[in-house]
Amino acid sequence: MAAFAEKAPFSLRTLPGLLLFSVQLSQALPVPGGSPGEKNAQLVQDYLEKFYQLPREGLRSERQNSPSVIVEKLKEMQRFFGLDETGKPSQETLEVMQQPRCGVPDSGDFMLTPGNPKWKETNLTYRIIKYTKQLSEADVETAIKKAFQVWSNASPLTFTKISQGEPDIKIAFVRGDHGDNSPFDGPNGILAHAFQPGQGIGGDVHFDADETWTQNSSNYNLFLVAAHEFGHSLGLAHSTDPGALMYPNYAFRDPSTYTLPQDDINGIQTIYGPSSNPIQPTGPTTPTACDPSLTFDAITTLRGEILFFKDKYFWRKHPQMRRVELNFISLFWPSLPDGIQAAYEDVDKDLVFLFKGCQYWALSGYDIEQGYPRSISDYGFPSSVRAIDAAVHYRTQTYFFVNDEVWRYDNERQSMEAGYPKSIPSMFPGIESRVDAVFQQNYVFYFFSGPRYYTFNLGAQRVTKIDRSNKWLNC
Repeated sequence: MAAFAEKAPFSLRTLPGLLLFSVQLSQALPVPGGSPGEKNAQLVQDYLEKFYQLPREGLRSERQNSPSVIVEKLKEMQRFFGLDETGKPSQETLEVMQQPRCGVPDSGDFMLTPGNPKWKETNLTYRIIKYTKQLSEADVETAIKKAFQVWSNASPLTFTKISQGEPDIKIAFVRGDHGDNSPFDGPNGILAHAFQPGQGIGGDVHFDADETWTQNSSNYNLFLVAAHEFGHSLGLAHSTDPGALMYPNYAFRDPSTYTLPQDDINGIQTIYGPSSNPIQPTGPTTPTACDPSLTFDAITTLRGEILFFKDKYFWRKHPQMRRVELNFISLFWPSLPDGIQAAYEDVDKDLVFLFKGCQYWALSGYDIEQGYPRSISDYGFPSSVRAIDAAVHYRTQTYFFVNDEVWRYDNERQSMEAGYPKSIPSMFPGIESRVDAVFQQNYVFYFFSGPRYYTFNLGAQRVTKIDRSNKWLNC
């Protein structure tokens, strides 16, 4: 069965704050119709039926006669999302199943829709049949054109808007039951769906008119959702790469600087061949936790968690959870730039400070404080300091690392201490290289330089351990 057949539309939804909390399923309150255990079992059954082809007919007898069916399907789902492949409905697995997501069955990598449907022609037409009232017609047309351009830049495909006649791809903003056996469910539910290449409804894209469509980071950005949907219209299924446009979940990225990731470029070129441009396009790749050459841009603690920043992403490491989550910075903080260069937590103030270039921001939990960004000159840096490599807070002092020097700021006096900057090795013997990132736990500084980290005992004033940086990501 095609992953994008008419009765299996794509749905895309992620609330910006969705990943900020953990659902404690083991402590869930009883609800009408069954105990928490029964509800969880029903959740697993429904999820695997929808997205992993668990047979609907005769499910109960298959469970009794062959429990391995459920186990193998659970392992398949866990493998897709990078979870531990236990074949058991662990808390992490149930949490993922409860997250709003796409309605298309999952596939690995940039895999094509089963059956490999594609357009025979490369010069395709589209028509906007019905517009949304949330944006002007001109804004809708601009977003749609830009979303198609994402794919035309990476392939030989071209897209031409027509106002009359029968196009290859019809686009409409509709609500509720709109005649394709895939009704929408109102605000904050299924955002949109699309259909694989083919005759009739093939390639068509429908957006839920009950959603609030925008051109910015609020609610749902039309360009981003449309670009994802058009990937399905061209024959792509979902990717396991969390940085790919074809990953199932919605995450805001700045449309003004958007570049199609390499995973998606590989996918579209597998179907239609290379771009006709003389210079072949390349896109960003998602950092891999267990890459032996992995380096970090910045690291900080946050209320017991550790955040590892890299390019437009960050990993969240929670002390009570084995899995390390990779997320877009923009998913949590749409107004923050990519490429955070330094960060530290001031536990006494319950604030985290993030730095890039000459600016810095303050976070209270996961909320950006008002009045930011501010200039790093607030700390007393001279104009010659244009960026900070790393920062760490300890007791009443904050250490800033710039090139091969360290500065020390007195938080009580709110001024830079006299006699600084000093060379890093004079302050921290054994740290001879430039510092990429640093954080503090239990009177120990952890310095990261390139693919290695150094454990520096503040009491002994020496390095006590050197190891691979990616060990912190369970590698």
